[in-house]
Amino acid sequence: MNEPIAARPHMPGYSVQRADEGSGLLPWSWAVERLTGSHDFWLATTWPDRRPHVMPIWGVWWRDALWFSSGLRSRKAQNLARDERCVLTTDDARNPVVVEGIAARVIDPAVIAGFNHAVNAKYETTYSVDFYDPSVNGVFRVEPVWAFGVAEDDFTGSPTRWSFTPRPPAS
Repeated sequence: MNEPIAARPHMPGYSVQRADEGSGLLPWSWAVERLTGSHDFWLATTWPDRRPHVMPIWGVWWRDALWFSSGLRSRKAQNLARDERCVLTTDDARNPVVVEGIAARVIDPAVIAGFNHAVNAKYETTYSVDFYDPSVNGVFRVEPVWAFGVAEDDFTGSPTRWSFTPRPPAS
């Protein structure tokens, strides 16, 4: 993954300091540490009538993206089938990382096996790869478009927004 571009986000009314003040811009490694360590995530999608839909999920930061699974008949999976745009947040509101991205359903058996291994390692589970049968349980990879983070101990001097350059289309 190319290092994302870091900048101070526009936050009027919050007395946010310039990018070279306070803690300065947070390094992307700060966000990756929190994405990797977050036990749970909140996933936001939209209903067909555009109402927000938010649910807690287990997820893993793996291969430069957030990954999770969901039953294909679940509301979140149905929402993503209609509109792949979503937002995920870490479970720590004091040092949050928010990721907006594009969810893509993964059906490659080898990649699903790798995801299964990552989930089992993180959550100390022993799920069989068969649990992720693509006909009933979708595996989703969310590639970041942008992310936001802020450190609790320097609210006005640490807010950082990371922008990701789109990957070239596969040939």
